[in-house]
Amino acid sequence: MRDFHLPGRSAVFATNGMVATSHPLAAATAIDILKAGGNAADAAIAAAVLLGICEPQMTGIGGDMFALIQKDPTANVVALNGSGRAPVAANAAALRDAGHGTVPLHSVDAVTIPGAIDGFCTLAKDFGALPLKDTLAPAIHYARAGVPVAPKVAFDWAQNTQALQGSARDKYLTAGAAPKIGQLFAAPGQAEVLERVASEGRDGFYTGAVAEDMQTSLRAAGGCHSLEDFAATKSTYGTPLRASYKGIEMLEHPANGQGATALLMLNMMKHFDIAAMAPFGTERAHIEAEISKLAYDARNRFIADGDYASRVDHMMAPETAAQLVGLIHPNRAMADPHGLSEAIHKDTIYITVVDKNRMAVSLIYSIFHAFGSGLASDHFGILFQNRGAGFSLEAGHPNELAGGKRPMHTIIPGMLAEGGRITMPFGVMGGSYQSNGHARFLSNMVDFGLDPQKAIDAPRCFSDAGTMKVERGYGPQVAQELSEMGHKVEIPTGPIGGAQAILIGADGVLQGASDPRKDGCALGY
Repeated sequence: MRDFHLPGRSAVFATNGMVATSHPLAAATAIDILKAGGNAADAAIAAAVLLGICEPQMTGIGGDMFALIQKDPTANVVALNGSGRAPVAANAAALRDAGHGTVPLHSVDAVTIPGAIDGFCTLAKDFGALPLKDTLAPAIHYARAGVPVAPKVAFDWAQNTQALQGSARDKYLTAGAAPKIGQLFAAPGQAEVLERVASEGRDGFYTGAVAEDMQTSLRAAGGCHSLEDFAATKSTYGTPLRASYKGIEMLEHPANGQGATALLMLNMMKHFDIAAMAPFGTERAHIEAEISKLAYDARNRFIADGDYASRVDHMMAPETAAQLVGLIHPNRAMADPHGLSEAIHKDTIYITVVDKNRMAVSLIYSIFHAFGSGLASDHFGILFQNRGAGFSLEAGHPNELAGGKRPMHTIIPGMLAEGGRITMPFGVMGGSYQSNGHARFLSNMVDFGLDPQKAIDAPRCFSDAGTMKVERGYGPQVAQELSEMGHKVEIPTGPIGGAQAILIGADGVLQGASDPRKDGCALGY
Protein backbone atom coordinates (compact mmCIF):
# COMPACT_ATOMS: atom_id res chain seq x y z
CA MET A 1 0.00 0.00 0.00
CA ARG A 2 1.30 3.45 -0.87
CA ASP A 3 2.10 6.09 1.74
CA PHE A 4 -0.96 8.36 1.69
CA HIS A 5 1.09 11.19 3.20
CA LEU A 6 2.95 11.46 -0.10
CA PRO A 7 1.76 12.47 -3.57
CA GLY A 8 0.71 9.50 -5.63
CA ARG A 9 -2.10 7.82 -7.44
CA SER A 10 -4.29 4.95 -6.31
CA ALA A 11 -5.17 2.12 -8.66
CA VAL A 12 -8.78 2.04 -9.88
CA PHE A 13 -10.95 -1.02 -9.17
CA ALA A 14 -14.18 -2.07 -10.90
CA THR A 15 -15.95 -5.19 -12.17
CA ASN A 16 -18.01 -4.31 -15.27
CA GLY A 17 -15.44 -2.58 -17.44
CA MET A 18 -12.20 -0.63 -17.28
CA VAL A 19 -10.22 1.76 -19.45
CA ALA A 20 -6.80 3.31 -18.97
CA THR A 21 -5.44 5.97 -21.29
CA SER A 22 -3.61 9.27 -21.42
CA HIS A 23 -6.45 11.82 -21.39
CA PRO A 24 -9.52 12.00 -19.08
CA LEU A 25 -11.99 12.89 -21.86
CA ALA A 26 -10.95 9.82 -23.81
CA ALA A 27 -11.21 7.60 -20.73
CA ALA A 28 -14.69 8.95 -19.95
CA THR A 29 -15.74 8.45 -23.57
CA ALA A 30 -14.66 4.82 -23.49
CA ILE A 31 -16.72 4.20 -20.35
CA ASP A 32 -19.73 5.91 -21.96
CA ILE A 33 -19.42 3.60 -24.97
CA LEU A 34 -19.29 0.54 -22.72
CA LYS A 35 -22.37 1.69 -20.80
CA ALA A 36 -24.20 2.29 -24.10
CA GLY A 37 -23.78 -1.34 -25.12
CA GLY A 38 -20.46 -1.16 -26.89
CA ASN A 39 -17.68 -3.61 -26.23
CA ALA A 40 -13.97 -3.14 -25.63
CA ALA A 41 -13.25 -2.77 -29.36
CA ASP A 42 -15.84 -0.02 -29.76
CA ALA A 43 -14.59 1.78 -26.65
CA ALA A 44 -10.96 1.59 -27.75
CA ILE A 45 -11.78 3.01 -31.19
CA ALA A 46 -13.91 5.84 -29.77
CA ALA A 47 -11.28 6.88 -27.25
CA ALA A 48 -8.30 6.49 -29.57
CA VAL A 49 -9.78 8.61 -32.35
CA LEU A 50 -10.73 11.26 -29.79
CA LEU A 51 -7.15 11.28 -28.51
CA GLY A 52 -6.14 12.63 -31.92
CA ILE A 53 -8.05 15.78 -30.96
CA CYS A 54 -7.00 15.79 -27.30
CA GLU A 55 -3.31 15.09 -28.03
CA PRO A 56 -2.66 16.09 -31.66
CA GLN A 57 1.07 16.31 -31.06
CA MET A 58 1.06 12.58 -30.32
CA THR A 59 -1.41 11.01 -32.70
CA GLY A 60 -4.11 11.50 -35.29
CA ILE A 61 -5.89 10.09 -38.31
CA GLY A 62 -2.80 10.70 -40.43
CA GLY A 63 -0.96 8.03 -38.42
CA ASP A 64 -0.82 4.28 -37.80
CA MET A 65 -2.19 1.88 -35.19
CA PHE A 66 -1.46 -1.60 -33.85
CA ALA A 67 -3.66 -3.69 -31.57
CA LEU A 68 -3.68 -6.97 -29.69
CA ILE A 69 -7.22 -8.30 -29.23
CA GLN A 70 -8.63 -11.17 -27.22
CA LYS A 71 -12.30 -11.54 -28.11
CA ASP A 72 -13.10 -13.45 -24.90
CA PRO A 73 -11.10 -15.38 -22.28
CA THR A 74 -11.25 -18.60 -24.35
CA ALA A 75 -10.07 -17.01 -27.62
CA ASN A 76 -6.57 -16.74 -29.02
CA VAL A 77 -5.02 -13.28 -29.03
CA VAL A 78 -4.74 -11.79 -32.53
CA ALA A 79 -2.48 -8.98 -33.70
CA LEU A 80 -4.00 -6.30 -35.95
CA ASN A 81 -1.51 -4.30 -38.01
CA GLY A 82 -2.97 -0.97 -39.07
CA SER A 83 0.30 0.53 -40.28
CA GLY A 84 0.66 2.09 -43.70
CA ARG A 85 3.17 1.59 -46.46
CA ALA A 86 5.59 3.73 -48.43
CA PRO A 87 4.16 5.05 -51.69
CA VAL A 88 4.85 2.65 -54.56
CA ALA A 89 7.13 5.21 -56.24
CA ALA A 90 9.36 5.62 -53.16
CA ASN A 91 13.03 4.88 -53.82
CA ALA A 92 15.92 4.65 -51.38
CA ALA A 93 18.50 5.13 -54.12
CA ALA A 94 17.07 8.54 -54.97
CA LEU A 95 17.56 9.72 -51.38
CA ARG A 96 21.08 8.27 -51.26
CA ASP A 97 21.90 10.03 -54.53
CA ALA A 98 20.64 13.29 -52.99
CA GLY A 99 23.22 12.87 -50.23
CA HIS A 100 20.99 11.56 -47.45
CA GLY A 101 22.21 8.91 -45.03
CA THR A 102 18.82 8.65 -43.33
CA VAL A 103 15.28 9.62 -44.30
CA PRO A 104 14.87 13.29 -43.25
CA LEU A 105 12.47 13.45 -40.31
CA HIS A 106 10.46 16.51 -41.30
CA SER A 107 10.22 15.93 -45.01
CA VAL A 108 7.59 14.59 -47.37
CA ASP A 109 9.90 11.60 -47.97
CA ALA A 110 9.17 10.48 -44.39
CA VAL A 111 5.39 10.40 -44.95
CA THR A 112 3.98 6.90 -45.31
CA ILE A 113 0.32 6.30 -46.17
CA PRO A 114 -1.82 6.55 -42.98
CA GLY A 115 -3.00 3.10 -41.91
CA ALA A 116 -4.92 3.89 -38.73
CA ILE A 117 -8.36 4.58 -40.21
CA ASP A 118 -8.37 1.27 -42.08
CA GLY A 119 -7.24 -0.38 -38.85
CA PHE A 120 -10.07 1.16 -36.85
CA CYS A 121 -12.64 0.22 -39.52
CA THR A 122 -11.30 -3.35 -39.60
CA LEU A 123 -11.42 -3.60 -35.81
CA ALA A 124 -15.00 -2.28 -35.77
CA LYS A 125 -16.15 -4.66 -38.52
CA ASP A 126 -14.53 -7.78 -37.10
CA PHE A 127 -14.93 -7.20 -33.35
CA GLY A 128 -17.22 -4.24 -32.65
CA ALA A 129 -20.83 -4.27 -31.47
CA LEU A 130 -21.92 -0.72 -32.38
CA PRO A 131 -22.33 1.07 -35.72
CA LEU A 132 -19.26 3.08 -36.62
CA LYS A 133 -21.29 6.30 -36.57
CA ASP A 134 -21.99 5.79 -32.86
CA THR A 135 -18.38 4.95 -32.10
CA LEU A 136 -17.01 8.03 -33.87
CA ALA A 137 -19.69 10.44 -32.62
CA PRO A 138 -17.74 11.65 -29.53
CA ALA A 139 -14.62 12.46 -31.56
CA ILE A 140 -16.71 14.27 -34.17
CA HIS A 141 -18.37 16.34 -31.43
CA TYR A 142 -15.11 17.33 -29.75
CA ALA A 143 -13.31 18.00 -33.04
CA ARG A 144 -15.97 20.58 -33.85
CA ALA A 145 -16.64 21.98 -30.34
CA GLY A 146 -13.03 21.94 -29.20
CA VAL A 147 -11.11 20.39 -26.29
CA PRO A 148 -9.44 22.37 -23.47
CA VAL A 149 -5.69 21.77 -23.75
CA ALA A 150 -4.40 19.67 -20.85
CA PRO A 151 -1.16 20.50 -18.97
CA LYS A 152 1.14 17.79 -20.39
CA VAL A 153 -0.27 18.38 -23.88
CA ALA A 154 0.44 22.12 -23.55
CA PHE A 155 4.01 21.31 -22.41
CA ASP A 156 4.61 19.02 -25.40
CA TRP A 157 2.97 21.46 -27.83
CA ALA A 158 5.16 24.38 -26.77
CA GLN A 159 8.30 22.23 -26.99
CA ASN A 160 7.63 21.19 -30.59
CA THR A 161 6.05 24.08 -32.50
CA GLN A 162 9.16 24.32 -34.71
CA ALA A 163 8.22 21.00 -36.31
CA LEU A 164 5.04 22.46 -37.86
CA GLN A 165 5.31 23.64 -41.46
CA GLY A 166 3.08 25.40 -43.98
CA SER A 167 -0.67 24.93 -43.49
CA ALA A 168 0.01 22.84 -40.38
CA ARG A 169 1.06 26.03 -38.59
CA ASP A 170 -2.30 27.61 -39.38
CA LYS A 171 -4.25 24.62 -38.10
CA TYR A 172 -2.20 23.69 -35.02
CA LEU A 173 -1.04 27.09 -33.74
CA THR A 174 -2.98 30.08 -32.45
CA ALA A 175 -1.56 33.39 -33.66
CA GLY A 176 1.69 31.56 -34.36
CA ALA A 177 2.02 30.09 -30.87
CA ALA A 178 1.12 26.89 -29.06
CA PRO A 179 -2.20 27.02 -27.18
CA LYS A 180 -2.03 27.55 -23.43
CA ILE A 181 -3.34 25.25 -20.71
CA GLY A 182 -7.14 25.30 -20.81
CA GLN A 183 -7.35 27.01 -24.20
CA LEU A 184 -9.75 25.34 -26.64
CA PHE A 185 -8.37 23.44 -29.61
CA ALA A 186 -10.79 22.47 -32.38
CA ALA A 187 -10.27 20.65 -35.67
CA PRO A 188 -13.44 21.16 -37.75
CA GLY A 189 -11.78 19.73 -40.84
CA GLN A 190 -11.14 16.46 -39.05
CA ALA A 191 -14.76 16.43 -37.85
CA GLU A 192 -15.82 16.45 -41.49
CA VAL A 193 -13.39 13.65 -42.31
CA LEU A 194 -14.70 11.51 -39.45
CA GLU A 195 -18.28 12.13 -40.57
CA ARG A 196 -17.35 10.77 -43.99
CA VAL A 197 -15.78 7.70 -42.38
CA ALA A 198 -18.83 7.23 -40.16
CA SER A 199 -21.11 7.11 -43.20
CA GLU A 200 -18.86 5.54 -45.85
CA GLY A 201 -16.40 3.44 -43.84
CA ARG A 202 -12.74 3.36 -44.80
CA ASP A 203 -13.56 4.52 -48.35
CA GLY A 204 -14.59 7.88 -46.90
CA PHE A 205 -10.92 8.38 -46.05
CA TYR A 206 -8.96 6.50 -48.71
CA THR A 207 -10.98 7.58 -51.76
CA GLY A 208 -12.83 10.72 -52.80
CA ALA A 209 -12.30 14.22 -51.45
CA VAL A 210 -10.28 13.27 -48.37
CA ALA A 211 -7.78 11.13 -50.27
CA GLU A 212 -7.53 13.82 -52.95
CA ASP A 213 -6.76 16.47 -50.31
CA MET A 214 -4.00 14.32 -48.79
CA GLN A 215 -2.51 13.31 -52.13
CA THR A 216 -2.58 16.81 -53.60
CA SER A 217 -0.99 18.30 -50.47
CA LEU A 218 1.79 15.71 -50.44
CA ARG A 219 2.46 16.14 -54.16
CA ALA A 220 2.72 19.90 -53.69
CA ALA A 221 5.40 19.29 -51.05
CA GLY A 222 7.39 17.16 -53.51
CA GLY A 223 6.02 13.73 -52.59
CA CYS A 224 5.46 10.78 -54.90
CA HIS A 225 2.21 9.63 -53.25
CA SER A 226 -0.61 8.54 -55.57
CA LEU A 227 -4.35 8.09 -55.15
CA GLU A 228 -3.77 4.39 -55.84
CA ASP A 229 -1.45 4.24 -52.79
CA PHE A 230 -4.29 5.49 -50.59
CA ALA A 231 -6.95 3.25 -52.12
CA ALA A 232 -4.76 0.14 -51.70
CA THR A 233 -4.22 0.61 -47.94
CA LYS A 234 -5.29 -2.49 -46.05
CA SER A 235 -4.78 -3.77 -42.51
CA THR A 236 -3.52 -7.27 -41.84
CA TYR A 237 -3.73 -9.81 -39.02
CA GLY A 238 -0.87 -11.74 -37.48
CA THR A 239 0.09 -13.97 -34.56
CA PRO A 240 1.68 -12.40 -31.46
CA LEU A 241 5.26 -13.20 -30.49
CA ARG A 242 5.83 -14.60 -26.98
CA ALA A 243 8.54 -14.97 -24.37
CA SER A 244 8.42 -15.68 -20.64
CA TYR A 245 10.15 -14.17 -17.65
CA LYS A 246 9.90 -15.89 -14.26
CA GLY A 247 6.60 -17.59 -15.10
CA ILE A 248 4.94 -14.56 -16.74
CA GLU A 249 4.48 -14.66 -20.50
CA MET A 250 4.69 -11.46 -22.53
CA LEU A 251 2.85 -11.19 -25.84
CA GLU A 252 4.08 -8.70 -28.41
CA HIS A 253 3.01 -7.59 -31.87
CA PRO A 254 5.13 -9.17 -34.63
CA ALA A 255 7.25 -7.23 -37.14
CA ASN A 256 7.11 -4.55 -38.45
CA GLY A 257 6.71 -3.51 -34.79
CA GLN A 258 9.70 -3.70 -32.42
CA GLY A 259 8.01 -6.13 -30.00
CA ALA A 260 10.75 -8.73 -30.50
CA THR A 261 13.16 -6.22 -28.96
CA ALA A 262 11.30 -6.33 -25.64
CA LEU A 263 11.33 -10.13 -25.72
CA LEU A 264 15.06 -10.20 -26.45
CA MET A 265 15.57 -7.93 -23.43
CA LEU A 266 13.60 -10.37 -21.25
CA ASN A 267 15.73 -13.27 -22.49
CA MET A 268 18.88 -11.34 -21.62
CA MET A 269 17.56 -10.27 -18.21
CA LYS A 270 17.21 -13.95 -17.23
CA HIS A 271 21.01 -14.13 -17.07
CA PHE A 272 21.17 -11.59 -14.22
CA ASP A 273 19.82 -11.65 -10.68
CA ILE A 274 17.82 -8.44 -11.14
CA ALA A 275 15.76 -9.08 -8.00
CA ALA A 276 18.93 -8.93 -5.87
CA MET A 277 19.72 -5.42 -7.10
CA ALA A 278 18.40 -2.22 -5.60
CA PRO A 279 15.27 -1.49 -7.67
CA PHE A 280 16.26 2.11 -8.37
CA GLY A 281 19.99 1.85 -7.86
CA THR A 282 22.98 2.20 -10.15
CA GLU A 283 23.63 -1.49 -10.81
CA ARG A 284 20.18 -2.21 -12.21
CA ALA A 285 20.19 1.00 -14.26
CA HIS A 286 23.58 0.08 -15.77
CA ILE A 287 22.71 -3.54 -16.58
CA GLU A 288 19.38 -2.53 -18.09
CA ALA A 289 21.12 0.12 -20.22
CA GLU A 290 23.67 -2.37 -21.54
CA ILE A 291 20.97 -4.94 -22.29
CA SER A 292 18.95 -2.33 -24.13
CA LYS A 293 21.94 -1.18 -26.22
CA LEU A 294 22.48 -4.71 -27.51
CA ALA A 295 18.79 -5.44 -27.98
CA TYR A 296 18.22 -2.22 -29.91
CA ASP A 297 21.26 -2.92 -32.07
CA ALA A 298 19.63 -6.25 -32.96
CA ARG A 299 16.37 -4.41 -33.66
CA ASN A 300 18.10 -2.06 -36.06
CA ARG A 301 19.60 -5.01 -37.93
CA PHE A 302 16.59 -7.27 -38.21
CA ILE A 303 13.18 -5.62 -37.65
CA ALA A 304 11.41 -4.69 -40.87
CA ASP A 305 8.19 -5.28 -42.75
CA GLY A 306 7.13 -8.83 -41.87
CA ASP A 307 7.63 -9.87 -45.51
CA TYR A 308 11.31 -8.90 -45.25
CA ALA A 309 12.22 -9.57 -41.58
CA SER A 310 13.68 -13.06 -41.99
CA ARG A 311 15.89 -13.24 -38.88
CA VAL A 312 13.51 -12.40 -36.03
CA ASP A 313 13.68 -16.05 -34.89
CA HIS A 314 17.45 -15.68 -34.51
CA MET A 315 16.94 -12.43 -32.61
CA MET A 316 14.63 -14.16 -30.10
CA ALA A 317 16.62 -17.40 -29.75
CA PRO A 318 17.89 -18.13 -26.20
CA GLU A 319 21.37 -18.74 -27.63
CA THR A 320 21.48 -15.22 -29.05
CA ALA A 321 20.62 -13.73 -25.65
CA ALA A 322 23.25 -15.88 -23.95
CA GLN A 323 25.95 -14.72 -26.36
CA LEU A 324 24.98 -11.08 -26.09
CA VAL A 325 25.09 -10.92 -22.29
CA GLY A 326 28.70 -12.07 -22.50
CA LEU A 327 29.50 -8.66 -23.96
CA ILE A 328 28.23 -6.78 -20.89
CA HIS A 329 30.77 -5.48 -18.38
CA PRO A 330 29.39 -5.24 -14.81
CA ASN A 331 30.61 -1.70 -14.22
CA ARG A 332 31.70 -0.20 -17.50
CA ALA A 333 29.47 1.21 -20.23
CA MET A 334 29.97 0.07 -23.81
CA ALA A 335 30.34 2.99 -26.19
CA ASP A 336 29.01 1.40 -29.37
CA PRO A 337 27.30 -1.99 -29.36
CA HIS A 338 27.33 -2.36 -33.15
CA GLY A 339 30.92 -3.55 -33.53
CA LEU A 340 30.85 -5.68 -30.41
CA SER A 341 27.75 -7.61 -31.46
CA GLU A 342 28.72 -7.97 -35.14
CA ALA A 343 30.04 -11.51 -34.80
CA ILE A 344 26.97 -12.71 -32.91
CA HIS A 345 24.44 -11.38 -35.36
CA LYS A 346 26.29 -11.69 -38.57
CA ASP A 347 5.87 11.31 -28.66
CA THR A 348 2.36 8.23 -29.13
CA ILE A 349 -0.87 7.38 -27.35
CA TYR A 350 -1.91 4.08 -25.81
CA ILE A 351 -5.28 2.81 -24.66
CA THR A 352 -6.39 -0.42 -23.07
CA VAL A 353 -9.99 -1.49 -22.48
CA VAL A 354 -11.51 -4.58 -20.85
CA ASP A 355 -15.29 -5.02 -20.97
CA LYS A 356 -17.84 -6.96 -18.92
CA ASN A 357 -17.41 -10.06 -21.10
CA ARG A 358 -13.63 -9.72 -20.69
CA MET A 359 -12.84 -8.84 -24.26
CA ALA A 360 -9.41 -7.21 -23.89
CA VAL A 361 -7.94 -4.68 -26.31
CA SER A 362 -4.42 -3.30 -26.17
CA LEU A 363 -4.12 -0.52 -28.77
CA ILE A 364 -1.43 1.98 -29.68
CA TYR A 365 -1.82 4.81 -32.18
CA SER A 366 0.79 7.33 -33.27
CA ILE A 367 2.17 9.83 -35.79
CA PHE A 368 5.75 9.00 -34.59
CA HIS A 369 7.66 12.20 -33.68
CA ALA A 370 5.88 15.14 -32.09
CA PHE A 371 3.51 16.46 -34.79
CA GLY A 372 4.82 13.73 -37.11
CA SER A 373 6.32 15.12 -40.30
CA GLY A 374 5.04 18.59 -39.42
CA LEU A 375 3.07 18.59 -42.69
CA ALA A 376 -0.73 18.68 -42.89
CA SER A 377 -3.24 18.39 -45.71
CA ASP A 378 -4.29 21.81 -46.89
CA HIS A 379 -8.07 21.49 -46.69
CA PHE A 380 -8.93 19.04 -43.90
CA GLY A 381 -5.81 19.60 -41.78
CA ILE A 382 -4.82 15.93 -41.51
CA LEU A 383 -1.37 15.88 -39.89
CA PHE A 384 0.88 13.36 -41.64
CA GLN A 385 3.05 10.94 -39.72
CA ASN A 386 6.77 10.60 -40.44
CA ARG A 387 6.97 6.82 -40.06
CA GLY A 388 9.02 6.63 -43.24
CA ALA A 389 11.92 7.86 -41.09
CA GLY A 390 11.85 4.36 -39.61
CA PHE A 391 13.24 2.99 -42.88
CA SER A 392 16.95 2.41 -43.48
CA LEU A 393 18.69 3.84 -46.54
CA GLU A 394 21.37 1.14 -46.39
CA ALA A 395 21.33 -0.80 -49.65
CA GLY A 396 20.23 -4.39 -49.11
CA HIS A 397 19.08 -3.86 -45.50
CA PRO A 398 15.85 -5.77 -44.72
CA ASN A 399 14.35 -2.44 -43.63
CA GLU A 400 15.56 -0.51 -46.70
CA LEU A 401 13.02 2.01 -48.00
CA ALA A 402 11.08 0.60 -50.95
CA GLY A 403 7.74 1.23 -52.57
CA GLY A 404 4.78 -0.54 -50.98
CA LYS A 405 6.80 -1.59 -47.91
CA ARG A 406 6.04 -1.00 -44.24
CA PRO A 407 8.80 0.62 -42.12
CA MET A 408 10.11 -0.63 -38.80
CA HIS A 409 7.81 0.74 -36.09
CA THR A 410 8.53 1.69 -32.49
CA ILE A 411 4.91 1.46 -31.29
CA ILE A 412 3.97 -1.86 -29.69
CA PRO A 413 0.88 -2.91 -27.71
CA GLY A 414 1.50 -5.62 -25.12
CA MET A 415 -0.27 -8.24 -23.04
CA LEU A 416 0.79 -10.47 -20.15
CA ALA A 417 -0.39 -14.00 -19.48
CA GLU A 418 0.00 -16.40 -16.57
CA GLY A 419 -0.99 -20.04 -16.51
CA GLY A 420 -2.41 -19.75 -20.01
CA ARG A 421 -4.75 -16.88 -19.05
CA ILE A 422 -4.44 -13.31 -20.30
CA THR A 423 -3.99 -11.28 -17.13
CA MET A 424 -3.04 -7.80 -18.33
CA PRO A 425 -3.27 -5.73 -21.49
CA PHE A 426 -0.70 -2.95 -21.15
CA GLY A 427 1.36 -0.49 -23.11
CA VAL A 428 4.23 1.93 -22.70
CA MET A 429 4.55 5.10 -24.78
CA GLY A 430 7.72 6.98 -25.56
CA GLY A 431 9.11 6.31 -29.05
CA SER A 432 12.05 3.92 -28.99
CA TYR A 433 11.76 3.55 -25.21
CA GLN A 434 8.74 1.30 -25.58
CA SER A 435 10.56 -2.05 -25.79
CA ASN A 436 12.75 -1.09 -22.83
CA GLY A 437 9.63 0.11 -21.03
CA HIS A 438 7.81 -3.19 -21.54
CA ALA A 439 10.70 -5.19 -20.10
CA ARG A 440 11.16 -2.79 -17.18
CA PHE A 441 7.44 -2.73 -16.34
CA LEU A 442 7.34 -6.52 -16.07
CA SER A 443 10.58 -6.59 -14.06
CA ASN A 444 9.21 -3.98 -11.64
CA MET A 445 6.30 -6.28 -10.87
CA VAL A 446 8.03 -9.67 -10.97
CA ASP A 447 11.42 -8.83 -9.47
CA PHE A 448 10.32 -6.24 -6.92
CA GLY A 449 6.68 -7.09 -6.19
CA LEU A 450 5.27 -3.74 -7.29
CA ASP A 451 1.59 -3.52 -8.16
CA PRO A 452 0.80 -2.19 -11.66
CA GLN A 453 0.35 1.42 -10.54
CA LYS A 454 3.60 1.48 -8.57
CA ALA A 455 5.39 -0.30 -11.42
CA ILE A 456 4.27 2.52 -13.72
CA ASP A 457 5.06 5.29 -11.22
CA ALA A 458 8.61 4.05 -10.64
CA PRO A 459 11.50 6.19 -11.99
CA ARG A 460 12.85 5.39 -15.44
CA CYS A 461 16.14 5.58 -17.26
CA PHE A 462 16.96 4.81 -20.87
CA SER A 463 20.13 4.63 -22.93
CA ASP A 464 18.98 6.50 -26.03
CA ALA A 465 21.34 6.88 -28.99
CA GLY A 466 24.41 7.16 -26.78
CA THR A 467 22.86 9.28 -24.04
CA MET A 468 21.80 7.80 -20.70
CA LYS A 469 18.59 9.64 -19.82
CA VAL A 470 17.82 9.47 -16.10
CA GLU A 471 14.60 10.81 -14.60
CA ARG A 472 14.76 12.97 -11.48
CA GLY A 473 13.09 10.17 -9.52
CA TYR A 474 16.53 8.61 -9.18
CA GLY A 475 18.86 9.79 -6.43
CA PRO A 476 21.67 12.16 -7.56
CA GLN A 477 24.28 9.56 -6.63
CA VAL A 478 22.94 7.24 -9.35
CA ALA A 479 23.61 9.77 -12.09
CA GLN A 480 27.09 10.38 -10.68
CA GLU A 481 27.94 6.67 -10.49
CA LEU A 482 26.62 6.03 -14.00
CA SER A 483 28.83 8.85 -15.27
CA GLU A 484 31.82 7.25 -13.58
CA MET A 485 31.00 4.00 -15.42
CA GLY A 486 31.27 5.83 -18.73
CA HIS A 487 27.63 6.63 -19.44
CA LYS A 488 26.87 10.05 -20.91
CA VAL A 489 24.17 11.04 -18.41
CA GLU A 490 21.42 13.56 -19.07
CA ILE A 491 18.41 14.58 -16.97
CA PRO A 492 15.72 14.96 -19.67
CA THR A 493 13.50 18.03 -19.80
CA GLY A 494 10.35 15.93 -19.87
CA PRO A 495 9.55 12.48 -18.46
CA ILE A 496 10.41 9.25 -20.22
CA GLY A 497 7.26 7.97 -21.88
CA GLY A 498 4.02 6.96 -20.22
CA ALA A 499 2.13 3.73 -19.53
CA GLN A 500 -1.32 2.26 -18.95
CA ALA A 501 -2.41 -1.19 -17.78
CA ILE A 502 -5.43 -3.21 -16.65
CA LEU A 503 -4.98 -6.24 -14.40
CA ILE A 504 -7.74 -8.83 -14.97
CA GLY A 505 -8.19 -10.60 -11.66
CA ALA A 506 -9.19 -14.25 -11.50
CA ASP A 507 -11.83 -13.10 -8.98
CA GLY A 508 -13.51 -10.90 -11.60
CA VAL A 509 -12.10 -7.61 -10.31
CA LEU A 510 -10.38 -5.27 -12.77
CA GLN A 511 -7.52 -3.04 -11.61
CA GLY A 512 -6.60 -0.07 -13.76
CA ALA A 513 -3.31 1.83 -13.61
CA SER A 514 -2.41 5.06 -15.41
CA ASP A 515 0.86 6.96 -15.68
CA PRO A 516 1.10 10.31 -13.85
CA ARG A 517 3.57 11.36 -16.54
CA LYS A 518 0.52 11.96 -18.75
CA ASP A 519 -2.76 13.82 -18.21
CA GLY A 520 -4.90 10.68 -18.27
CA CYS A 521 -6.38 8.21 -15.85
CA ALA A 522 -7.96 4.81 -15.42
CA LEU A 523 -11.74 4.67 -15.07
CA GLY A 524 -14.08 1.77 -14.42
CA TYR A 525 -17.69 1.07 -13.64
